[in-house]
Amino acid sequence: MPSRPPPPPASHDHAPTQPSGLRQSHTAASYESLDDSHARRDDSPPLSPGSPRAYDDDERIPGLSIAGPSQRLHPSREPPTERTSLLGDVGAEYREHSADGACNHGVLCNHGTFSPRPMSPTDGSVDQHAMSGSESDGSLPSIDASLSPEEARKKRKSWKKQLASRMRSKKMSTSSVLAERHGVRDSALMYLSYYLPVMVWAREYSWSYFKGDFVAALTVAGMYVPMALSLADNLAHVPAINGLYSFVLNPLIYAVLGSCPSMVIGPEAAGSLLVGTIVKSSVDSGHGGDNDHVMQARICGVVSGIAGAMVLAAGLARLGFMDGVLSRPFLRGFISAIGVVIAVDQLIPELGLARHLAESPGVSHGSSVDKLRFIFANLDSVHHLTFYVAGASFVVIMVCREIKRRLQPRYPGVAYIPDRFLVVVFSSILAWYFEWDKAGVAVLGKVEAASGRLFTFRWPFIPSNIQYIRDAMGTSFLIALLGFFESSVAAKSIGGNENFPSIQLSPNRELVALGTANLVGACFMSLPAFGGYGRSKLNKQTGGKSPMSSVILSMLTLICIVFLLPYMYYLPKPVLSSLISVVAWSLIEECPHDISFFLRIRAWQELGLMLSILLSTIFFSLTLGMAIGVGLSLLQVIRHSTRPRIQILGRIPGTNRFENAEANPDRLEFIEGCLIVKIPEPLTFANTGELKTRLRRLELYGTSEAHPALPRLRREDSNRNVIFDIHGVTSIDGSGTQVLGEIVKDYRERGVRIFFSRVPGRDSELWERLDRSGIVELAGGELHFVEDVHEALKLTETEEAGSLVFEQ
Repeated sequence: MPSRPPPPPASHDHAPTQPSGLRQSHTAASYESLDDSHARRDDSPPLSPGSPRAYDDDERIPGLSIAGPSQRLHPSREPPTERTSLLGDVGAEYREHSADGACNHGVLCNHGTFSPRPMSPTDGSVDQHAMSGSESDGSLPSIDASLSPEEARKKRKSWKKQLASRMRSKKMSTSSVLAERHGVRDSALMYLSYYLPVMVWAREYSWSYFKGDFVAALTVAGMYVPMALSLADNLAHVPAINGLYSFVLNPLIYAVLGSCPSMVIGPEAAGSLLVGTIVKSSVDSGHGGDNDHVMQARICGVVSGIAGAMVLAAGLARLGFMDGVLSRPFLRGFISAIGVVIAVDQLIPELGLARHLAESPGVSHGSSVDKLRFIFANLDSVHHLTFYVAGASFVVIMVCREIKRRLQPRYPGVAYIPDRFLVVVFSSILAWYFEWDKAGVAVLGKVEAASGRLFTFRWPFIPSNIQYIRDAMGTSFLIALLGFFESSVAAKSIGGNENFPSIQLSPNRELVALGTANLVGACFMSLPAFGGYGRSKLNKQTGGKSPMSSVILSMLTLICIVFLLPYMYYLPKPVLSSLISVVAWSLIEECPHDISFFLRIRAWQELGLMLSILLSTIFFSLTLGMAIGVGLSLLQVIRHSTRPRIQILGRIPGTNRFENAEANPDRLEFIEGCLIVKIPEPLTFANTGELKTRLRRLELYGTSEAHPALPRLRREDSNRNVIFDIHGVTSIDGSGTQVLGEIVKDYRERGVRIFFSRVPGRDSELWERLDRSGIVELAGGELHFVEDVHEALKLTETEEAGSLVFEQ
């Protein structure tokens, strides 16, 4: 008898290599009527006698092989595919290594990335060291008394290493194996250097960097130290020295913990304005007066402490992804609204109308519209010298700013010119020489701490501050959120530092660094300080090479506090107001560009969000605009997160590839009797609420975009096989597991076959939840969990063919 030719290779011997004619495929264009779409072809090939079919319980049909999931080969024997792990089972290799570096085959070796693994001993001998208690039952190995002192010492050393390994995280264990593979020293100092970047840049620091760091720090100090005085006095309504504290303590702490070497942190206009709103509300509540500097300083410390504690807690909880919670339209609308509020606020001292505020007590704490109404009503009382000083300062700074912007590409040295510092110094000299204070121009006066001492340690969370803590909680949260987002944008925009490539930017470490810096600064009642793009860019452009520039900036500010405060007496307040007006202009000038962009792409939702924040802030208050903006942004986040993004899949003709059928309905094939559903995201309590509804809509209409008022468009037998492609379901929580189980149970009760494709490995947490919840058993056992959609289609044909044979 001639021998039969060998069968063609197949991934499973229970199904044909190519789908038979039992189930036809069709495109969306072939749907002319419900009856025509499901009519079988007369020329379809008959079912072959040898075709396998499904079986029930223990019934066995000759020639029918058991249908089941693909068996994965050993990694060393299986040819690599797109599903092959890049690193392999590193954890298993780590477990196979003993504490002293020996592998389970008893040989000291260093496995390279592509080195073959030696075979296990075949003589049945077992290494006693490998079979010690730590390897077999997880207990620490006992030390045999018969061992020599040298062997006992090695034994003790090994179990100490094993004990230390149990305290390591999974990532650290994997990193240890990778380091051993490539001959890299794995030590605790390496991990400590990651969390304390100062250990990296201080060790690699070169004195050739010092000149650039010093010049950069001097330039930043000349331009932004006067700005800190302005922010504290004019926006935050706290003693001016509290703004300087933010440049003494916060940059120093950030230089130790921060992961962006070129970034310089300090007080910002938005945060300072929010501090001012808290101070004003406390004054309105009767907790103090406008001249109660002690109360103002305490509130400043409380706000910084709460914001710092929130940011630090978020960093420890690894919430660095929060920089994506607030949308760009929200931030642009809110920052532009802050710019408008700041500009209107500064018009009053720039026009010399501050002395008339006492006649209108509700104006100073009112909305921007109320202040504009007050300004127009008192135009005849404008102090001309004050207006000339403020206007001249604003014009000079803006002209210098524009000249530097145009010349800097060709002449980078213009960035070193401290134009704002020169304006401050020159105006102070003029005020002293011409005695402007006697002519009615307000000057800064004596700059001193509210406590009478330069540095007073005061823990912000003491019981006597509980009332301030309650009032500041909500606004401090927004300060923390905006500060971190602005710092994140600045750090990403500046990029890495080529001098210290081993310091990697990390949002979580940034949260820890910023939170710690603000918490320490709060103990000395400093303003909240975060990273600023303009300040950090200036630091990098003027030669800043390392975080040492932040350290030098702290030292220069400390020298200013200790020795130069008396010389700030004659600093004109209109000049400080003009400095802040320049900042307000920079906050507003990018808004028209964003508005034109959103108009061009017709993003009406984003435009509506920006407009609502802007109008509510200008016409009512900053707090209301903040609440509306945050509320609408969170609603958008919740809306997007709770909508399941399931898709119905169709096959590309002539291939085994499947794509979203709703995106390309005319060029894809739909498999008769099968509904292929792709779930491309993790299943959680947030997005499983509408999962049943959307699945039902796919069953009825073949698309999730159809209105539920339509009558049924798909016949019920078109859904007799449902295939779930869950490759995107990387995780599933308890609520998602429960809902998925209910869906599978409902399908089974209706006689629908359920198949799952591209399921993670049997050792994954997802599979464990599916198994323990009973979903695996409900779906038909492990046989219905296959590698890909094409394999599931073949399995549906196999089971339907088996059912037909059984019925006959």
